[in-house]
Amino acid sequence: SQLFGTDLETSSELEQGAIWVGDGSILWLPVPSLSHGVVWISCPMLLRRWARFYGKALDIPAENSTNLAASSPVYLKDAIFKAGDLQTCENWKKFIPDHPEAKGISTILILSDSHCATLIQMSLWRQVKVKLDEHKSVSGGFRYEEAIPPDTLMYFPWGITAQARNRSDNAHSEFHGLMQTQNVLQIGGQESLGRGFVQNWQP
Repeated sequence: SQLFGTDLETSSELEQGAIWVGDGSILWLPVPSLSHGVVWISCPMLLRRWARFYGKALDIPAENSTNLAASSPVYLKDAIFKAGDLQTCENWKKFIPDHPEAKGISTILILSDSHCATLIQMSLWRQVKVKLDEHKSVSGGFRYEEAIPPDTLMYFPWGITAQARNRSDNAHSEFHGLMQTQNVLQIGGQESLGRGFVQNWQP
């Protein structure tokens, strides 16, 4: 049997309550675009939060800035930005993690905080579900499931609890090693529907 990817027959510090994992935060979210295929969106608040989390002193790009041609309109799934409404973003690469998995983020658009929140909400994947009884008849009303679209770039903090730290420092090194060897994790969601799978790496 497995516990966090380690053999229970061997000595392991990774037991229940040994680590804590914080909430995931969105940094870049892909949005379908009629003009550019896919555009990754973010906003000053999300970029500021990420820079503060990693202790980086960076100039936060302005609202409505992009690395696309500012003279061409940008057609997103639920929004249109006319030519002249956007300005060029020079330092956008500083907000892309230096990792091969993040190299695909090449077309970006930084929106205002409120517009970004609205567009993220509208870009979630939604499926309508019904509950069936034992006779395969609909039981009750509709329910909706939401999911974050694939290729969304997120980050989350983790650490060792005081309980584990008082015993030894092995839990930290074991979980760190596990995160390096198991780069695909299933966190929440429904595995049978292919939900909740994330590809992770550490900076």
